[in-house]
Amino acid sequence: MNKFIGIGRLTKDPEIVANSQGLSYCRFTIAIDNSYVKDGEKVEQADFINCLAWNKLAENLSVYQKKGKLIAVEGRLHPYSYDKEDGTKGYSYDVICNNIEFLESKRKDSRPEPEYEGDIEQKEETDPFADFGANVQIDDDYLE
Repeated sequence: MNKFIGIGRLTKDPEIVANSQGLSYCRFTIAIDNSYVKDGEKVEQADFINCLAWNKLAENLSVYQKKGKLIAVEGRLHPYSYDKEDGTKGYSYDVICNNIEFLESKRKDSRPEPEYEGDIEQKEETDPFADFGANVQIDDDYLE
C-alpha cells in the first residue's frame, strides 16, 4: 500500500502552471511540525514535504490558499531521480495529491476588522418578565 497523509503549513504561495499537454498543476511544499523535547528543552524542527496537485485540485489550492495556511494532504509517494550539479544522481519523493483539505478558512471580507470607538449608544437591558409580578424560584426538586 502506498498512502501518505500529512498536515502542515504551506511554505510559499501556491502557483499554478501548465505542462506541455496543457494540464494544470501546482508544485508546493508543506512544513510538518516535528518538534520534540530533549533534556527539558523544546527543540523546534520541521519536515518539508514536496507535493504535486493536478487540474481542479491545483486550481483550488492556488486560488484559496496562501503561504502559512494549514492544509491536510492525502496521496501517494512518487519517487523520482535527477542529476545533481556534481554529476551524481539525486533521489527524492513527491506526494501526488488526490485530496487536499483546507484546515483554515479564508476570510470572507478583506476589509480590516472594525475598531470600537465608544460612540455606539448602549441600551440598558430590561427584564421582559418584570410585569408578571414576583420572582419564581425553580429548583431541581420541582423538575422531578
